Amino acid sequence: MTATAEAQPLLPPLPLYRQLMWWTVAFPVVMIVALAARSFYLLNWIHVLSGALWTGADLFMGFVIGPVLRSLDARARTAVIAYLVPRTVLYFPMVSLTTGTAGWFLASSLGFLTPGHPQFPWAIGALVLVTVMTIQGLGVMLPNSMRIWSELRRLEPNRERIMRLNRTNIVLAGAQGVMQIAIIVVMAHFVVG
Repeated sequence: MTATAEAQPLLPPLPLYRQLMWWTVAFPVVMIVALAARSFYLLNWIHVLSGALWTGADLFMGFVIGPVLRSLDARARTAVIAYLVPRTVLYFPMVSLTTGTAGWFLASSLGFLTPGHPQFPWAIGALVLVTVMTIQGLGVMLPNSMRIWSELRRLEPNRERIMRLNRTNIVLAGAQGVMQIAIIVVMAHFVVG
């Protein structure tokens, strides 16, 4: 490889907004429409859809992508991260915030958030899990992704820093996958309980 090829940023010169998954903005829009129309069905539908996409992506990132990345050499690992990061920067906040917010409104409309309701402890458990996952996602994973993106744009990116930040995100995605399974237990209890 030539010296000029080595001194180029790992990311194409496309701005971040051109690589984001803009279709994910549809999730909060549908949720807002459901709330405005007072459509329990549509609110439940967007909650389940965004929750399934959030859970599936967390499990896939933590338990499939993580081990694959660990098996790659530094250059290949950084190339995968360079492709993956811009696509998750908007995706995860949209599906997670829609899932949690729609879930809150559903639980409230069903009376689950009323102390003394038989589902109240389960609703609080779900709220705690979603709060922890949201804080991790928006407070640690999203800023790490933006740091990775910034590093990838440099002429000489620090691969070790990129891999360290991404490793943190992958570990947290695995932890979120475990919490997602706990949320599924709670949701299954809501359906049959």
